[in-house]
Amino acid sequence: MLTNTKKKPCVCKVCGSTFSYPSNLKVHMRIHTGEKPFNCDLCSSAFSQKSSLQIHRRTHTGEKPYACEICDAAFSGKSALKVHSRTHTGEKPYHCQVCGSAFSGISALKIHMQTHTGEKPFSCEVCGSTFSQKFSLKMHLRIHSGEKPYSCEICGLAFYGKSRLKIHMEVHSAKTPYVCGVCDSKLSRKSALKMHMRIHSGEKPYSCEVCGSAFSGKPSLNIHMRTHTGEKPYHCEICSSSFYSKSNLKIHMQTHMNEKPYACEVCGTAFSVKSYLKGHMRTHTGEKPHNCRVCGSAFSQKYYLKIHMRTHTGERPYPCKVCGSAFSEKSKLKSHMRTHTGEKPHACELCQSTFAEKSKLNLHMRIHTGEKPFSCEVCGSAFSQKSNLKKHIRTHTGDRPYACDICDAAFSIQSTLKSHMRSHNAENLNAY
Repeated sequence: MLTNTKKKPCVCKVCGSTFSYPSNLKVHMRIHTGEKPFNCDLCSSAFSQKSSLQIHRRTHTGEKPYACEICDAAFSGKSALKVHSRTHTGEKPYHCQVCGSAFSGISALKIHMQTHTGEKPFSCEVCGSTFSQKFSLKMHLRIHSGEKPYSCEICGLAFYGKSRLKIHMEVHSAKTPYVCGVCDSKLSRKSALKMHMRIHSGEKPYSCEVCGSAFSGKPSLNIHMRTHTGEKPYHCEICSSSFYSKSNLKIHMQTHMNEKPYACEVCGTAFSVKSYLKGHMRTHTGEKPHNCRVCGSAFSQKYYLKIHMRTHTGERPYPCKVCGSAFSEKSKLKSHMRTHTGEKPHACELCQSTFAEKSKLNLHMRIHTGEKPFSCEVCGSAFSQKSNLKKHIRTHTGDRPYACDICDAAFSIQSTLKSHMRSHNAENLNAY
């Protein structure tokens, strides 16, 4: 960088910056030494310049003497007003030399540069999470402390950050100026519209470096990463269960309140979460929008597809600590554990039969009710279980998938094959 040392005779020996006066150079040197001689009496924050301390004190007094002439926004410092004014003019004088992105303020550019360097110098002492900004760490610490200093004056909800409160206030104002050109959805923020558009485009620009899963938004990636780190920062105060995300904790809390405000208009089944009702409705409509790319199987919910994919990958992430058996679903492990404990918590109110799984109880109840919801489209025969209908269909199709390895006889039911195999065993015994 070329500098005119005749006009600015004071040169920094560290970085080469030049200054007109020794006092300016002295202040500049504090950037390199880290010296901050000016301390705030209220919060112990320290600053390298007296003017910075004066501006900081306004955060305590609430004084904002610099007002924008266009939108009436007010600021505690003149430089902040100058940066804000660029939001109206569109001026972005600070450019990233790596990717060409432009910014209205130098601080925004510095923060952006960390996306290229990957630098995250601020660490959480509680869980080890790292952040590129001190402010982000400060916000994160409130997850552990539970501090929510920003409250809504209308409904009383409290938030960790001022920006979250501002977003929440749009719920009360009902302002939705951003409209999706595909489905006419209305959103309150431009960033929300950008995220929403990825539903239509299928764009997922945020990828997990561990397993390759891709996400449409960075918050979703952050939550996903906790499945690898095991971090569960959201805790239930009633039963001490922990969760990866706040939304999962919120859903869990409804199990304690027994609230199920979302009812199916077809069969009356009620749910604690609206998305559960949406997934349930597909059992009535038959809609299965989630398709397996390997075998073409279709599912009503994304979760079921995720579980199904483990039949192809062989993944069984839930091992039994007693016998070592592994399972693709947590619920199957839970049911399996009852084979060790002998627990059968699901009891029939009519005959006192007990079952380890609720699904087995539901099937059993059809003995008492006579319900046979699975009907044959060929002859009209009805069955209490889908598996029995599947076996019956073979009487029409002639399908015999169970073949004998000894004599080539084939059967439609596996139990019939087992009975047949005994005839060969008997022949072998008679031979001796």
